[in-house]
Amino acid sequence: MTALSLEADMFEKLEDVSKRMEEIDRMLQEPQTAADPALFAKLMKERAGLAPLCDTYSGYRKAQETIRDSEDLLRTEKDPEMAAFLKEEIGNAREEEERLADELRILLLPRDPNDDRNVVMEIRAGVGGDEAALFAGDLVRMYLRYCERMGWRCELSSASEGAMGGFKECVLLISGDSVWSRLKYESGTHRVQRVPETESGGRIHTSAATVAVMPEADEIDVDLDMNDCRFDVFRAHGNGGQCVNTTDSAVRLVHIPTGIVISCQDEKSQLKNRSKALKILRAKLYLLKQMEQQESQAEERRNQIGSGDRSEKIRTYNFPQGRVTDHRIHLTVYRIEQIVDGDLDQLIGPLMAADQARRLAESKAEGD
Repeated sequence: MTALSLEADMFEKLEDVSKRMEEIDRMLQEPQTAADPALFAKLMKERAGLAPLCDTYSGYRKAQETIRDSEDLLRTEKDPEMAAFLKEEIGNAREEEERLADELRILLLPRDPNDDRNVVMEIRAGVGGDEAALFAGDLVRMYLRYCERMGWRCELSSASEGAMGGFKECVLLISGDSVWSRLKYESGTHRVQRVPETESGGRIHTSAATVAVMPEADEIDVDLDMNDCRFDVFRAHGNGGQCVNTTDSAVRLVHIPTGIVISCQDEKSQLKNRSKALKILRAKLYLLKQMEQQESQAEERRNQIGSGDRSEKIRTYNFPQGRVTDHRIHLTVYRIEQIVDGDLDQLIGPLMAADQARRLAESKAEGD
């Protein structure tokens, strides 16, 4: 097998995918499929998921065919000019073959099982006092605007405001297409360097806020014993309409075994706040469960981009220099105003590419 060829097991997987695609296309043409909207939608969704892989594989096979045909012609070609053309065509086709092979390896990499999940995002002010709370507020606005750009739904679950504005703590529930696959890279410590509103002398301060992104868990993902949960109700405070300070609608949930405490007061309904609190608790317990499972792979986890560790300093926002630096991939972008306004794909895109490149390199090393 040549260095440019796909590994045998990958080739078998691609052939299986191609056969499944042909099978789906046949089923979609059948009258009984058209008469079953649920089956039709299911097949169309599966087809959409397989299409990028099949299209890339088709291009890969076409490049291989071009190489074979051109090499056959070159063996008998007497004209120097035509021979030079064929050699150039072979070289271009081999480059295309190698490029598409790498794309196929990436497409065949195991998907993160949480990629299609919604997320619970927890943002907390860190070191820096009132300025840290203001920065946490800036991060909340940044993520809200990013959600708008992506067409995601974002709900405020709970918030504790800072004395001079911003947030001491804020919890967001974010839902939509592939939310976890993009926001999972945001977990960690975010650092800001700027002249804060609280500074009268014009000195640059460094403050921080932590972001925790947790995949939303279903009831089947977490074995939650309600006897381990204690619910307290209290009167909501802050913005929230006429029910604030008049009804005991806010909920505080205490998970006794872990000591996790969650407060929800955004909804006017006590039942809705209770439901949100349970959703956040399940996400936290699911994350703890995943971390326990990964303890045996601690070294691998430390090497991963976006490991989810809030103690890891992942990014610096330097306002005087107008730059944002992501320390995990050593990327610096001088578009701080755009980024804090929600244009996060300038950072998330390269993070996803770096993660794919790392996993691809590991996959190649395992195949050697």
